[in-house]
Amino acid sequence: MDPLTHTVVGASLAQTRFGRVPLGTATLVVGANLPDIDAATYFISSDLSLGVRRGWTHGVLAMILFPAFLGWVMHRIDLFRCQRNSSATPVRLGRLMALSYIAVLSHPALDWLNTYGVRLLMPFDGTWFYGDSLFIIDPWVWLLLGTTAVLAHSGSRLHAAGWISLGAITTALVTGFPGIPGPTRVLWCLGVATIAGLRTWGGLQSRLHRLATTCLVLAGIYVVAMAGSSKLAHSQVTKWARDNGLEPQNIMVGPMPADPFRRSVLVADEQHYHRVLLDWRASELIVPVGPQTPIGDDHAAAGAALSDSSVWGLATWTRFPAFEIEPLDNGYRVTITDMRTPAAEGRFGRGVVTLGPDLQPR
Repeated sequence: MDPLTHTVVGASLAQTRFGRVPLGTATLVVGANLPDIDAATYFISSDLSLGVRRGWTHGVLAMILFPAFLGWVMHRIDLFRCQRNSSATPVRLGRLMALSYIAVLSHPALDWLNTYGVRLLMPFDGTWFYGDSLFIIDPWVWLLLGTTAVLAHSGSRLHAAGWISLGAITTALVTGFPGIPGPTRVLWCLGVATIAGLRTWGGLQSRLHRLATTCLVLAGIYVVAMAGSSKLAHSQVTKWARDNGLEPQNIMVGPMPADPFRRSVLVADEQHYHRVLLDWRASELIVPVGPQTPIGDDHAAAGAALSDSSVWGLATWTRFPAFEIEPLDNGYRVTITDMRTPAAEGRFGRGVVTLGPDLQPR
């Protein structure tokens, strides 16, 4: 999920009864984002970033070590805080450790929910796990969990200005994203206006712990509903594919941005990818979108290109690779893309390998 989602999850947890302790907010917000330190590799190489993203820092070993380290650091900071203020009450190490583990573990749990997945068993096993339940940016999670964060941290003019700016940016993003239905745009604007109204009223400021718990529960119900509906969509598309003479080898149910009633589904048979739209509100439940796309892996150059070290990261990250093989006078040019991001431009999510007639990289 995006950094804002991880942040508001941590900020909401911090307003529950268990999280409302000194350094609780810092521990939970930092912990909720800590596994994404692997994003720094993008500044080194986009291919390296693809190869390491959602791997070591999101796997089982990191889930043991990161929270322990974070809890220890926060404990040392708390001891320093108490030394500077003799009347301050120290926070028990066990509580800081518990908050650290809750925060850090929330990160891969959320990342698992989208179509890009996470390697939960790293570094022992590089298997990817995909939840296919939430779009990578989900505005309804933003609204539900952002409510508590806004009410808890908008007391000063500077904080209020920051939230107003963020609200304007997210509103422009949600309402301006192509394909977002009109009612969804209206509902988002009403949600933002409701948060602003609640902050102006101020009647919930003394009950933020209840509000935080309520919003977290509602967000959990929403996530479960999205996961269940994705399972239903998978079953419906499988039946549709077989009824239309296709034998699906793999199916990805991709949530649509801000629209829980539609799914963009990718169906892979032995030779082609088929993209279909499932809409529970439409008269025709499932309709094909665009022409089928050849996978292109039936040529020996495809496997040779994917095993080249120059696209190691892409080969690690890709879930639905498609190969475009262009014969040259003395070899082949192979373009590799991932069908999750068919419009990928530049170097990210796309690789080009030139092979000689012996299929060795040149």
